[in-house]
Amino acid sequence: MKQQKKIFITGTDTEVGKTFFTASLIHALQNAQHSVRAFKPIAAGCELENGQFKNEDALALMQAMTLPTVYEQVNPIALQRPIAPHIAAKMEGMALSVEQLQQLVPLASIDESFILVEGAGGWLVPLNEQQTFADYVAAENLAVVLVVGLKLGCINHALLTQESIKAAGLELVGWVANHIDPEMLNQQQNIETLNSLLDCPMLAELPFFTEDNSVELASRCVRIEHLVDS
Repeated sequence: MKQQKKIFITGTDTEVGKTFFTASLIHALQNAQHSVRAFKPIAAGCELENGQFKNEDALALMQAMTLPTVYEQVNPIALQRPIAPHIAAKMEGMALSVEQLQQLVPLASIDESFILVEGAGGWLVPLNEQQTFADYVAAENLAVVLVVGLKLGCINHALLTQESIKAAGLELVGWVANHIDPEMLNQQQNIETLNSLLDCPMLAELPFFTEDNSVELASRCVRIEHLVDS
């Protein structure tokens, strides 16, 4: 029996395609007959749907998974305002913490071969005045995948994120090049630079997302062997 893999998907910033990649990874793993459970513990920017606040990213993860699940299990903290989670939570009378996330998403009780946890925003998004999302990843000892949104400044953001992940004693197991800006100059040269400076394999180069290239199509770009064999 292969060891269970627990992976945290973070990004160089917000709006860099974490959900697009996570959903693509879910498809790729399931197509290779791996069982997958995915979570987005905190989502800021939710809309009322059938009397319940829901987030489009969490719904996308649910749609990608073949295992039955309910919304609260995937996204237990659904914040209404599309702002920094700790600020949104405070405005809604809530307090976020590492311990709270561990209780709401009990990873130790999950049997699937892959557990994917998508963060909110970038690597050091605060949960409160003392803790960040990085503290949660360290507490759960999750491996990390970094989604790099290809735009001007992404190399600096990627290297700083890698440095912080390593400083926390965590393993960066892969990175993703996501074409979020079709107007960016010299995209391939940027990818080559990132490949030479990041100490992990590139798991995917994702195309610019349009209505014509679905998550299922993007999943064909994901190299799951780096995660399966690690």
